[in-house]
Amino acid sequence: MEVISRFLQSPDRSFFLFGPRGTGKSTWTQAIFKGALRIDLLSAEAFRRYAARPERLRELIEANARVKEIIVDEVQKVPSLLPVIHALIEEKRGLIFILTGSSSRKLKRTGADLLGGRAVVRAMHPFMAAELSSRFNLERALKYGLLPLVWEDKDPDDVLRAYAALYVKEEVQAEGLVRSVGNFSRFLETVSFSQAGVLNLSNVARECEVERKTAEGYLGILEDLLLAFRLPVFTKRAKRATSVHPKFYFFDAGVFRSLRPCGPLDRPQEIDGLALEGLVAQHLRAWNAYGGNRHQLSFWRTRSGVEVDFVIYGPEGFWAVEVKNADRVRDEDLRGLRALREDYPEAKALLLYRGGDRLKRHDILCLPCEEFLRGLVPGKHLAA
Repeated sequence: MEVISRFLQSPDRSFFLFGPRGTGKSTWTQAIFKGALRIDLLSAEAFRRYAARPERLRELIEANARVKEIIVDEVQKVPSLLPVIHALIEEKRGLIFILTGSSSRKLKRTGADLLGGRAVVRAMHPFMAAELSSRFNLERALKYGLLPLVWEDKDPDDVLRAYAALYVKEEVQAEGLVRSVGNFSRFLETVSFSQAGVLNLSNVARECEVERKTAEGYLGILEDLLLAFRLPVFTKRAKRATSVHPKFYFFDAGVFRSLRPCGPLDRPQEIDGLALEGLVAQHLRAWNAYGGNRHQLSFWRTRSGVEVDFVIYGPEGFWAVEVKNADRVRDEDLRGLRALREDYPEAKALLLYRGGDRLKRHDILCLPCEEFLRGLVPGKHLAA
């Protein structure tokens, strides 16, 4: 199978590499660190061996003194390895540890800072359109998302159906993260209706019949498992009252669609629109992460309901981006961008839509969404 090049750049020192399962962490580390020692803690045998006696890692390294790169897959499974790794780094032998993980929850509880800043943190995201190049297909991405695990499978529907269930079984249930797996599963389904929308946890808690505090805990688990994220409101130098609630997104459009119940009363255009906005969101996150996290990603919404989907603010620029699942641009589609430009004339405004032509209206650049996604490359500006 052909290995697709990723935009993620390897640091020249030890690092944590976090990302949801199926984003290609193992494939990438195998391609970049070909001669490295590898410990896969998803293997029951390896888990038992290192959980029982973490010092075995030192013995392994002593027996392979010529190898300077050590990969530990799913390091959160055995957090007690971290003090051993810390000590080995402090001995200044020139060792580089690549510590992958699909959850940060255990490491937060036990203290990933045990490495004392000796390891940096990187993130692996689903494919970007520019990584796939000519293989990228917008319609397929909206239906199945861009998880490498799903994209490269012959039956993506089956993989997506099993994906959330795997997380619930192996991460949530096995680690005893919640008292009721049934309540958590119902929360997953309920919160899918908040995709690309302003998150009101009280409403979500009421819909899935749990206490608000319980819903807050479930949301924290989702974020620790890297399955979802919140986008804050842009408030810098605000001239009018803005919303106080963040927006909610699943990390991948395909995972969102696999969780979102769909029936005769659901309009396909509405779900497509939420998936499209989510697809843009995950691209912007990856673009920012692979480019060094130099920008703040947020959205803009006034108390009166005027909204812009994304605001990107940083040392290299200030952009406002609106996403519309329509093949034509109407003047009313530009209302939010024009209102933001009144308050922030420095912002460059972009509207992404499903048509095929580049247009300019009211000094706002309107781009085909597929063209925008294909041209989104870390280290480069959002639009040429």
